[in-house]
Formats: sequence, structure tokens, C-alpha cells
Amino acid sequence: MEKDYNRRKFVKTATIGTVGMQLFGGINWLYGRQPLSLIKVGIIGLDTGHSSAFTRLFNDPVPLKEFEGIRVVAAYPNGSHDIETSVKMIPGNTKAVQKLGVEIVGSIEELLSKVDVVLLETNDGRLHLKQALKVINAGKRMFIDKPVAASLADAMVIFESAKKNGVPIFSSSSLRFMDSAQKVVNGSIGTVTGADVYSPALIEKTHPDLFWYGIHGIETLFTIMGAGCKSVTRYYTAETDIVIGTWERNRLGTFRGLRIGKNGYGGTAFGDKGIATLGPFEGYKPLVIQIADFFRSGKPPVRMEDTLEIVAFMEAAEESKRKKGAIIELAQMMKRAEKINGNR
Repeated sequence: MEKDYNRRKFVKTATIGTVGMQLFGGINWLYGRQPLSLIKVGIIGLDTGHSSAFTRLFNDPVPLKEFEGIRVVAAYPNGSHDIETSVKMIPGNTKAVQKLGVEIVGSIEELLSKVDVVLLETNDGRLHLKQALKVINAGKRMFIDKPVAASLADAMVIFESAKKNGVPIFSSSSLRFMDSAQKVVNGSIGTVTGADVYSPALIEKTHPDLFWYGIHGIETLFTIMGAGCKSVTRYYTAETDIVIGTWERNRLGTFRGLRIGKNGYGGTAFGDKGIATLGPFEGYKPLVIQIADFFRSGKPPVRMEDTLEIVAFMEAAEESKRKKGAIIELAQMMKRAEKINGNR
């Protein structure tokens, strides 16, 4: 009799537990949460503050719901070799991520054996092609931090390889996901007729000028204006850049690159129903939320074509500088990059 009672008690308890698990799963579904299986993240490159900042969000002991089930577990510290400001950041970022429970590994190959997805954070865009191809060949989803590469030709190879191998990837500046910019994208001022944006535009001699830091403002400009830029002209001084892009329907978008005085990120967007102020910069969380969603879904929040157009815009601006402010067609940059890749 006692055995029979215990058996009935066990069945009752197990049934309640099963219903509870189903209910808990239903609540998770209701609030958009993912199943609690861990997505293991690996970082390539600890030569930028982004590496430690992103890790703090993912590895918080009590993470925001957007980051639940995702954790940075390993990092390969080597990034920039000859950019002094970046090289100096590696020891501090290494210690910072280790304190957050991240294992430091000796090679990209070792990293890939331990993780499901990758944050390619190396600050030096010249290294991205070689590093990205290793990740793509391993079939791992990947976010590539700015700049996606140090040339349009390299960026094309990265995206073409990812497409060929069926590996989802994306690249973006955090400025794309500012609330003020996203409101404009979602129609707060109607159809966008133009935009003027600004950001710091510090120059690093190893990269085309705008690739290093001006990309933040350029990404903001493209977020507001959308794809379809036709040509670029650039006015350069040691202190300031003014880059003017012409979009379809003769819409103009301008970028002011700041190298003296007070720095900041922002601008103005013009629409047929209103005018909006862009900025201020809100930190990395909006971008990292997008990365987390991408790691779960495999759906890039930024199209490959859009990122390549941004890179072509910056390369056209470099060409315009060389030609003393000449108007440069983006199509010309695309053809030149394709020729370079055809001769590799």
C-alpha cells in the first residue's frame, strides 16, 4: 500500500513538473525569449574597447533579457600589429574579459573549435579578410566590426565568400541603431529628402581616411538616406572634411568629419513631413541587441549590398581627395574593385 502511494505521489509530482515546464516555456515564448540553450561566442581581436564592452553586456551575471542564453566564452587577443594605439589596448582588454570568465586562446583555429558564433573585433581592417575567411570556412555566423575591411575589394571578397558558403554575416557601426535615426527610418518625418551628419574623423595612416573613424558618421548618413548614392565629392583640410553624396531623385546627403574642437555624433534629417535632430550617441547596447538577435536567427539586420555601398562611398571620397574634389561615381569604384579581385 505504501509503495502504491509513493508511486502515485511520484507520478503526480512529475506531472506537475512537466506542466510547469510547459507553462514556463509558454511564458518564454509569449515574451519573445529564446530557449535556454547556450550560444557560445568567440572574439577575434582584443585591440579595441568594443571587445570588453560587448563582453560586459553578454556576460553580466544578471543579463538583460535580450542577452539571455548568449555568452562570450573565448577570445583570441591578437589584432593590430603596427597601429600603436590599438596594440596598447590588448593587455588591458585581455585582463578585462578574463575577469568576465573568458578563456584566452592561442589561435583563431583554437577559438573556432570552442564557439558557435564570432565577433570579429580586430581594429585593423587590413586583417579582416584573412581572419573572416577562416570563420566563414568554419561555417560560423559572424559580426564584423567597423570597418568591414580596409578596401572595397577585400569587403567584396568577404561577402561573396559568405554568400557562396551560406554563412550569415553582417557589419555595422553602432550609430546605425541610435533611436533618433531609427525613428526617421520608420517614417517619423515622412520621405527623407536629405541629411547633414557629423562625427569625429580621425585619420590613421594605414587606412583610407574615412575607413578609420569617419565611418560612424557615414553609416549614420546611409541609415537616414538609404541605398542609392550615385556620386561623391570631398572637400578636405587637415582640420575638417566635407563629403557630399548625390542620391537618386537628386537628393543630397552631407558628412562633416571633425578633427579639431569639440567632437560628437549627430546631425539633421530632412523629410517631406518634418525635420529631425540626429543623436546623441547612446552607447553600444542597441547594436549588441541586434547582434544577439542575429546570432539567434541568422538574419542579418544590415544587407550586404548596403554595407558595400558605404565602403564604395568612402573609397570614392578618398579618390575625390586625390583628385582635388572631383566628382567620383560609386559605380567606378565598384568596377575598380572587381578588377582588383579578378587579378588576385
